[in-house]
Amino acid sequence: MSIQVLPPEVVDQIAAGEVVERPAHLVKELVENSIDAGATRVHVEFFDGGRHVKVIDNGKGMAPEDLPKALERFATSKISQTDDLWKLKTFGFRGEALASIAAVSKLTLTSRRKDDEQAFQLISHYGKKSEIDKVGGSLGTTILIENLFENTPARLKFLKSDAAENSAIKNTLKAMALSHFDVEIRIQENGKLVHFWPATQSRKDRVEQILEIKPLFVGEAARENVRAYAVFADPHNVAKTAKNIWLFAQNRWIQDRSLQAAVNEAYRHLLMHGEYPIAVVWVETDTDAVDVNIHPTKSAVKFQTPSLAFRAVAGALRSTLELAPWLPAAQQPRPPAPLDDVMAEDYKSTSGLVNYAQNSPTPAMPAQNLAFDDNSLHVTQFKKKDFSFTPPSSSEVRSPKIDYQALASAASSREQFNEEKPVTMGGGYWSSLEILGQANLTYIVTQSRDKMVFVDQHAAHERVVFEKLMAAWKGGQVDIQDFLFPLAIDMSPEKVEALLTYKQDIERLGVFVEALGPGTLGVKAAPLVVKEASLSSVLDKMASEIVEQGGSYSLERVIGDICATIACHSVVRAGQALGHEQMRSLLLDMDMFPLSSFCPHGRPVSVEYPFYKLEKDFGRIV
Repeated sequence: MSIQVLPPEVVDQIAAGEVVERPAHLVKELVENSIDAGATRVHVEFFDGGRHVKVIDNGKGMAPEDLPKALERFATSKISQTDDLWKLKTFGFRGEALASIAAVSKLTLTSRRKDDEQAFQLISHYGKKSEIDKVGGSLGTTILIENLFENTPARLKFLKSDAAENSAIKNTLKAMALSHFDVEIRIQENGKLVHFWPATQSRKDRVEQILEIKPLFVGEAARENVRAYAVFADPHNVAKTAKNIWLFAQNRWIQDRSLQAAVNEAYRHLLMHGEYPIAVVWVETDTDAVDVNIHPTKSAVKFQTPSLAFRAVAGALRSTLELAPWLPAAQQPRPPAPLDDVMAEDYKSTSGLVNYAQNSPTPAMPAQNLAFDDNSLHVTQFKKKDFSFTPPSSSEVRSPKIDYQALASAASSREQFNEEKPVTMGGGYWSSLEILGQANLTYIVTQSRDKMVFVDQHAAHERVVFEKLMAAWKGGQVDIQDFLFPLAIDMSPEKVEALLTYKQDIERLGVFVEALGPGTLGVKAAPLVVKEASLSSVLDKMASEIVEQGGSYSLERVIGDICATIACHSVVRAGQALGHEQMRSLLLDMDMFPLSSFCPHGRPVSVEYPFYKLEKDFGRIV
């Protein structure tokens, strides 16, 4: 067959296959057009799995002479020249959505402007336009789509079940509502109102409205010209899939593996394997620093500097997560005191737990790119752990710290027990708990005013040691070993270059490297805690993450894994007896860190059992 120029109707159907793969994409295009037109209210109706769709808005409307143009390919009011593609502030810009939709459906376009006495209507039957008629209609635009894909049976048969397509449409509209908190969105499915989201005052209010989760928290961060804003749930409120991670770039709903990885990175050491955070993240940057024209359905963008976007997203979440704002006021960590002045006195080595306070003061957080200082090195002499349990003598018998009259008072007002605050014994939440003993040589049994609290001794101690180790790494106070001759490690030239690019950050972590050749890295010194045999795999992993995600944030991730492993293998284990002072020392330590509710692997540190439930189980109340 010789080369032929395809007729317009074939071209339109090919374009429709890219732009309108399924009804949800059609709905997205139409709602974006409504928002571009300045609509503050959008009403969406759909039937039969989206084969029939109506979108009504109160936007500015269109002039009658523009109705036929709107159904022509590459006809748009959004751009006029190439440079406009890098200054986009609208969602539509290609001028092909309506033409593509009209090619595979019966489309009725009705629009009225503010000064028009009547509305104007144009009907298109699979691309063939009728004459414009005057009809009654309200301010704005209404688009009715009927018999979608009826003229393309091959495409129609690839649609999923009505339930699946309906779900995809609702999910798309949920994303549209999340990105535009100031727009009212009403959704009807098969004639039934399923969602009504009034406009809200803020993004946080909109997320609470749509996801129906409380409490939610807010974080912000900026990395050069990239800004990130996040609304998210605490680590106790998780999902089993990544579907509850919503990402927006320039207010466009996108799918981006790198940004999703940034969200997961922020929750690292807080969630267990198979758990995913619930978060909505918006990323904004200069219009010329992001390309939004790389995907037919505009579901992906390309940042000029992807690593900045990654770091901004991770920073926005982590900056708030590290404060643990979900904890009640009584459970907030105590302000940090100089460890060598306070903790060394409070945590006597006679407690039996490893006294990291005496042996390794926690340094202050360093400035970024702080070079590793040889003068800051110190040799840590960790004491041998003694977890033997010594039965208390008669002189050690303590009177209860709990006011049982207060307990009785609390029992008489059950409806408010959730608002009850623990009795403060001085210090933070954990140290305010009264220690009752140890269960199964694994759990510290405590009580507060209105509940019992069981603390996993291994998970709690693991978090404490992890936080202290991470602080030591960040402070550049790491014990290192010098090699007589540099260790040669073979890796790709790209990875060698990546490690050398961040050489100063790596040295702050105690690893001194140099290039021995295009594909060979020389290691002159490394931390004592990293075994020589595993040094190659550690650096390879570090280089891989720098290449994939960029920045020193990746380095901290690798170090976090190392510290988590060290902590897991150097703390009290399940099945080890603890004395009262050992347990008290651990609880005091936990008060120093906001994230002490989770071990570094995301497991919960404690489980609460309200007295209300205990009394109900015993039949004392009905």
